[in-house]
Amino acid sequence: MNVWKNTEILDEFLLQSSELNVTNDKSSCSVAVLGSKAINLDEFSNLKGIFRVGVGVDNVPVEKAEKRNIKIQTTSLETNEYIFEETADFTCYLIFRMLYSNSGSVDPWDVVIRPSPLSSKRLLIVGLGNIGKRVKTKMSNFMNVESFDVLNNSISDLDKKLLKADYVSLNFPLTKKNVNFFNRARLSKMKTGSVLINTARAGIVCEDSLYEEIKNGRLSAAFDVLWQKPYNGKLKEFYPDRFFMTPHVASKTKIYIKNSYEDLINFTQKLNND
Repeated sequence: MNVWKNTEILDEFLLQSSELNVTNDKSSCSVAVLGSKAINLDEFSNLKGIFRVGVGVDNVPVEKAEKRNIKIQTTSLETNEYIFEETADFTCYLIFRMLYSNSGSVDPWDVVIRPSPLSSKRLLIVGLGNIGKRVKTKMSNFMNVESFDVLNNSISDLDKKLLKADYVSLNFPLTKKNVNFFNRARLSKMKTGSVLINTARAGIVCEDSLYEEIKNGRLSAAFDVLWQKPYNGKLKEFYPDRFFMTPHVASKTKIYIKNSYEDLINFTQKLNND
């Protein structure tokens, strides 16, 4: 079966596969393997299926695919458990990384005294899905943790919680309705000196507004998700201190990649049997 891809995440297995043939010809492929980038479905005239490596489908043309009877598949529940757990752990890492980013130096010897203990810090988790719940459980051992979720709270609750939080972790999916959800107005609600953590999707934050807040010295941030790959946008100016970034690696482990490839094989076999 001919497979086209816009991600390199499965290359270790795909390029050696005896069952799948990787092609650059969009018109001849039967399956499109997607990372986080979008595609123009009109370019794929013979497509039978779309396999999204991961849990989000914000970059998948779902409505157009359904009209053409193109099957859509994400990774399995077993694989997703690795995604959820690793992303939650990586979110915790980013929080600690920013918390202790200025701890002094040994050459020259410079001791930086922290103004307050970790136990006094407030973390606000925005989105209590599979990842947000895990972050809440893990970080509750270290900090005061509050949460906000649109299913349980009103937007006015979020604005009140933002005023008090030292760290804000974004853990909710990107949809058409919440693009730039953290816009200038919402970012302005955040406490001066607080840190924005994003391991969800870059598009839920307005890049220009975040730039202004960091430039003005009000906020800092740590993102594992970015507006372009590779990222060469304006926030790079503040890397690594006030805007720390990683290349979308939160969930990337060997077992996750191996399981994702096996999920892809299972998907292509079902397509062949239909």
